[in-house]
Amino acid sequence: MNLVTLLPFIVLIGAMFLMTRSAKNKQRQAAQMRDQMQPGTGVRTIGGMYATVKEVSEDSVLLEVAPGVHAIYAKNSIGAVLPDEEYNRIIHGIEGSDEAPAVPDDISSLTEGGEAAAAGEKKIDLGKETAPEDAETKDAKAEKPADGPKDAKKDDGSDAK
Repeated sequence: MNLVTLLPFIVLIGAMFLMTRSAKNKQRQAAQMRDQMQPGTGVRTIGGMYATVKEVSEDSVLLEVAPGVHAIYAKNSIGAVLPDEEYNRIIHGIEGSDEAPAVPDDISSLTEGGEAAAAGEKKIDLGKETAPEDAETKDAKAEKPADGPKDAKKDDGSDAK
């Protein structure tokens, strides 16, 4: 066989090898993460439930879903083992000391007396305003009497059809 005819098969086998290799790496990392679980660790299940680990056995985990409420889950159902800071922030609303400034609920706190006023910048009004000259010309047109009867044919009686 010619090398040119074998080239697509070689590329296909190489792509399959790379895909399975990355999948195996992800599985290995997930297994390492699940092995790091200890009692008292905060976790998120693959269903999105947050809980605290109470006991870890070979294939299952006892989770405390709420105070006094326990559930047994398979180890494979643990989606993420969370750091204590992140778990406390999500569950208890405890914010860390080195967090970003809070985002305001409405835009008015950003515009009233903000940096634009401190810098002395003039606000731009995007509303439609008529200049005094335009207002006078509109008033003059309104007061001007019409000359003769109004007719749709002002082009010497010719029809534009």
